[in-house]
Amino acid sequence: MPAPQIEVLRQSLRAIAAAEMAQDSAHDLAHLDRVWTTCERIATAEGGDLRILLAGAYLHDLVNLPKDAPNRSDASTLAAEAAAPHLTALGYSTAEVAAAQHVIRAHSFSAGIEPESHEAQILRDADRLDAIGAIGLARCFAVSGSLGRPLYATDDPFATARPLDDGTQTLDHFAVKLLRLGDGILTQTGQQIAAERVAVLMRYLRDLATELGQPAPEHWFT
Repeated sequence: MPAPQIEVLRQSLRAIAAAEMAQDSAHDLAHLDRVWTTCERIATAEGGDLRILLAGAYLHDLVNLPKDAPNRSDASTLAAEAAAPHLTALGYSTAEVAAAQHVIRAHSFSAGIEPESHEAQILRDADRLDAIGAIGLARCFAVSGSLGRPLYATDDPFATARPLDDGTQTLDHFAVKLLRLGDGILTQTGQQIAAERVAVLMRYLRDLATELGQPAPEHWFT
C-alpha cells in the first residue's frame, strides 16, 4: 500500500477516533498514534496487512470504558461493533471489516480473546507495549490518579506481608500485571521492544525502593 494512501487512510481513521472515542489521559489520540507506530514497526520487520492494522490501531478504543467499570471486558467487542459501519464507509470489504473486528476484539487484556491472525497478534503486542516503558509508567500513574488510588501502601509498599491488590494500590499493579506483560508478547520484534521497556520499569522500581528505604522483593523481578 503506497505511503500517501496509508497517510490518507490514517487521517480518516484518526478523525473518527477524535470525534467518537471517549478520551482520557491514558487513552487518547497520542496513545493511538503510538500504537500505530509500533504496529508499523512490527509489520515492517515481520509483514502484515497495513489496512487492517490501521483500522485496529485507531479504532480499538472506540468504546473506551473506565478501568474499574464492571463491564470493562466488553469494551473491545463493543468497539469492534462500533467500528464496522465506519470501515464500510471507508471502502473496506466485508472480509476486511471482519478481519479488523477480530483484531479489535482480540487486543484486550481483560477480554481474554486469543488472536487468530498475524495482524491481531501485532495489534495486541503494540497495545500492550504502550503499557510498559517510560510511557507505560506515565499512563499507569495517570489512570491510578484518575481513580483516586494512592501510589503505594505506606506500611508495606512492596506487599511483603500482605496480598497484592492493584485495585487499591498503584504500585501493586507493577507486580500483578505490568512486569508480566512482556511474557505474553507474541511477535519477535515485539519481544525485543518489551525487553527494553520492562527493564525501564525494573530500574524505576529499584530507584523507588532506594528512595523509600525499603528494598523491592526480588521475586517481583523474576
